[in-house]
Amino acid sequence: MADRPDRRPGGDRRGPRQRSVTTPSQRTRRAEPTRFAAYTLLRAVAEGGYANLELPGILRRHHVEGRDAAFVTELAFGTIRWQGFYDAVIADAAGRPTERIDPQVLDVLRLGAHQLLGMRVATHAAADQTVGLSKVVAGAGAGGFVNAVMRRVSERTPEEWQDAVVPEGGGAAALAVRHSHPEWVVTALRAALLSHGRATAETVDAELEALLEADNEPPRVHLVARPGLSTVDELVDAADAEPSTLSPLGAVLHAGDPGAVSAVRQGRASVQDEGSQLLALALAAAEVGPDVPNRWLDLCAGPGGKAGVLGALAVADGADLTAVEVSQHRAELVRSTLGALGRHASSLGRSIDVRTADGREVGEDEPAAYARVLVDAPCTGLGALRRRPEARWRRQPSDVAGLAPLQRALLASALDAVAPGGVVGYATCSPHIAETRFVVGDVLKKRDDIEVVDARPLFTDASGAPVADLGDGPYVQLWPHVHGTDAMFLAVLRKKA
Repeated sequence: MADRPDRRPGGDRRGPRQRSVTTPSQRTRRAEPTRFAAYTLLRAVAEGGYANLELPGILRRHHVEGRDAAFVTELAFGTIRWQGFYDAVIADAAGRPTERIDPQVLDVLRLGAHQLLGMRVATHAAADQTVGLSKVVAGAGAGGFVNAVMRRVSERTPEEWQDAVVPEGGGAAALAVRHSHPEWVVTALRAALLSHGRATAETVDAELEALLEADNEPPRVHLVARPGLSTVDELVDAADAEPSTLSPLGAVLHAGDPGAVSAVRQGRASVQDEGSQLLALALAAAEVGPDVPNRWLDLCAGPGGKAGVLGALAVADGADLTAVEVSQHRAELVRSTLGALGRHASSLGRSIDVRTADGREVGEDEPAAYARVLVDAPCTGLGALRRRPEARWRRQPSDVAGLAPLQRALLASALDAVAPGGVVGYATCSPHIAETRFVVGDVLKKRDDIEVVDARPLFTDASGAPVADLGDGPYVQLWPHVHGTDAMFLAVLRKKA
C-alpha cells in the first residue's frame, strides 16, 4: 500500500493540503478494505470492545495482512488516541458540536481527520476514501456533508489546527486538547508526577508534556521468554527482534506478528510489556524468611501474563504457583496461557494451580499459606494508555473511587495470605496516587505486622545494573517517557517474622 503511517498530528509538516478536484458524486461508492476494517474496529470499541483484543479478528475477517494490516493498526489506533483533538477539529470544520453528528459518520470523519493530519496519506486519497466509506456505512446522503468537512479540515496544517482549537490560557484544558487526553486525566497525571517524586513544582510542566506525548506514541511490541521454557536468544533468532536492554527476559519485536513466533504460539513465551516483566522479577528477587511455605500466589491472575512469568520463576525456585481469578472466563484464559508452564512444572514435580475464586476471600481461607503474593490490582489503567488507547475516553473520575474498596480489600487479603517472613507485591498499571500510595498507606494504617521494603534495589536491567529514575522510594514507579514501559507501580511489603 502506498499510504505510509506517520506517528502523530504534526508529523507531516508539508504545507496546507490542496483540495481534491473531484466532487462527491464522482468519488468512490465503496469502502476500501483497510479503511472499512479500521472503521469496524472503531465501532467495536464504541460498543464496549477493547481495540487490542478486537483487532486480530477484524484483520482476519477482512483478509488484511502484511503492510495493509500495519496501515489498519495505525489508522485505527492513531484515530482513537487522537480522538479528543480530532473531535475539536471536526466540530470547528462542521460548524456544529460532535454530539450533533451521527456516531457512524463521526467515526468516519475521525478516520479521515487522522489520514489528513496524522498520516502521510495524499489529500485526494483521504477525501475519496472517506466519502466512499461514509456512503457505505451511513448512506449516500452522508457523502456531501463528509466531503465538506474533509475539505475544511484539509485547508489547515496540523499546527494551524492546534492554534485554532486549543483553548487559550494554557493549563490542563489546553493540554487536554493539544495532547488528546481528557482533562481529568491530565490533572491526575500531573499530581502523580509530583506525588511519586518524578517532578517538582519547577519541572512538572515539562515532565507532564513529555508523559502526554509518550502516551500518544505507538508502543513497541515486547516479548518475554518464560524461564525454563524459552530463552531470549530463541526469540531473537525466531523473529525480527533484538534483546531488551531493560529486562533480562525480554526481546523487542521490530516487525511481524508475535503470534507467528513458535515460542509464543506454544505458550513458552508471550507478549508482555517490559515493565510487567520487571515487576515479576522484582517480587521473585525479594528476600523471604527461611521457614516460609514453598508456595507462591497470584491473587488477580487474569488474563495470565504476569502469572506466566511468576510461575516460571517459582518453578525454577522449586516452588508451586496458585493463580486465582474471580471471573470464570478469565480463569479459562489463565489456564490456556499457563498450559505449557503447567506441563513443565509437572515434569519437575511442581504444580501450577489455577482457581476460580474471589481474591478478597483467599486470606481468610488460607492464612499465612504463601511465601510470595502478587496483587496485580484492577485499576483504571491510566499507565497503559499507549497500548489501550480507548481507556482514556472510557474511564471516568468516578472509576477511581469505585475501585478503591476492591483494591484495599485485595491487598488486605494478600497480607493475610502471606506467611510471616514472606512478601507481598502490590502492583497497578496506573500511577494515579489514589490507586497506588493511598491504597498502601490506608491498608498499612490498620496493621502493625507489616514492614515496607525498598523496592528499588530489586529492579535491575538486562546487564544487571540498577534501573535508574525509580522515584524517591520505597515504592517504585515506572514511566513511559522515562523507561519506555507502561507506568507500572510496585510496593513490596514483608510480614514480620
